[in-house]
Amino acid sequence: MANTSELGESSSPSFHNYASAASAVKLASLGLIMGISLLGNASLSLLLLKDSSLHKAHYFFLLDLCLADVVRSAVCFPFVMASISGGSAWPYSALCCKLVAFMSVLFCFHVAFLLFCVSVTRYMAIAHHRFYYKRMNVCTCAAVICKVWTLSVAMAFPPVFDVGTYKFIREEEQCTFEHRYLKANDTLGFMLMLAVIVGTTHVVYVKMLCFVYDHRKMKPAQLVPAISQNWTFHGPGATGQAAANWIAGFGRGPTPPTLVGIRQASHTGNRRLLVLDEFKMEKRIGKMYYIISLTFLILWAPYISSCYLRIFVRGAPVPQLYLSAAVWMSFAQAGANPIISFLFNKELRVRLRACFPSCQGTQTPMEPYGVT
Repeated sequence: MANTSELGESSSPSFHNYASAASAVKLASLGLIMGISLLGNASLSLLLLKDSSLHKAHYFFLLDLCLADVVRSAVCFPFVMASISGGSAWPYSALCCKLVAFMSVLFCFHVAFLLFCVSVTRYMAIAHHRFYYKRMNVCTCAAVICKVWTLSVAMAFPPVFDVGTYKFIREEEQCTFEHRYLKANDTLGFMLMLAVIVGTTHVVYVKMLCFVYDHRKMKPAQLVPAISQNWTFHGPGATGQAAANWIAGFGRGPTPPTLVGIRQASHTGNRRLLVLDEFKMEKRIGKMYYIISLTFLILWAPYISSCYLRIFVRGAPVPQLYLSAAVWMSFAQAGANPIISFLFNKELRVRLRACFPSCQGTQTPMEPYGVT
């Protein structure tokens, strides 16, 4: 798969200097990505595990994403750095190459499948909040995460037995799929599955956005007189405040006719109406996950495009600079999630300052102001 360079070109001093400089830039950039990924994902994982107030369904999925990125950065990236240091050559055995490639593809599909599941849960949290609150518990989250890992293994494991062949690709300086022409290789199915999952994820978010927009439309007010029974107003002309008070447990007198059969809530916190604060919180969480999904698409799109080009066009020349940039963008995705999470989630920033006081800025103590 690798293109053998010309003898005269490889022996020229200028080419040797260029190759050395390129390797140094690649090592430095990958080391920076690896450091940011390990530090950011480890910090966010520790925060999610340590703070009991963050033990919620949507944060369990974020914890799984962070732990997967930690393992990817710690296991896969050092082998890439070793291949760069060895002159774009694989210094280990073929079996080791297959295992590293399996891990890389596994984590790629894991992120894609998990972000799709998260998009479905975000839609359920907005459109079907009562069902979401009843069903999305710890056991459900664990079942979803286990299913995601199972599907990821099912997608990444067949090439170990030469179904879609894992090899060291010198142009990419990593062990991964050997993307050849369609009639000479069988990696098209894997790439189509990845594209379908990523595309479907964004379709779900668009559907959620349409749902929120449709339910923001307000109907015109109707001037219909309300009906009163013991000052408990109900009917088309009522404001709904008396009925809301009765549902919340503050009602007095008999049950309004329109509320017969509805259980009056106690003050134990068991009500499950999607109030404005909860709705805003679910929207913020949905926005955070959508930006994570969009970042995944942006960072992986150049590499996926180059893969499709090599699959559908025989002998397609992919510029080395473009391919290297695309590969490194896919590496950068491992460190993007904690940055996005802290930037677009105020709750995480507040809990980070609370759990790690060293993250707070030093404040100059103020002297007491006395009045004489």
